[in-house]
Amino acid sequence: MLISTSWKPKKIRKGKNKAEEDLDSLKMDSKKLRLSIRTAGLDVRARESALEKNL
Repeated sequence: MLISTSWKPKKIRKGKNKAEEDLDSLKMDSKKLRLSIRTAGLDVRARESALEKNL
């Protein structure tokens, strides 16, 4: 039985493209989350509480 290995490069490229799409999606989600935190003012509160803990 002869097994073709020509599918491997295609599958690897497909996996790489999927990984890049996932990474782009995570970057967008992260940007949206940071914007939401900034909009809600939570970033300022978090910094203030961290400073209070250090004092």
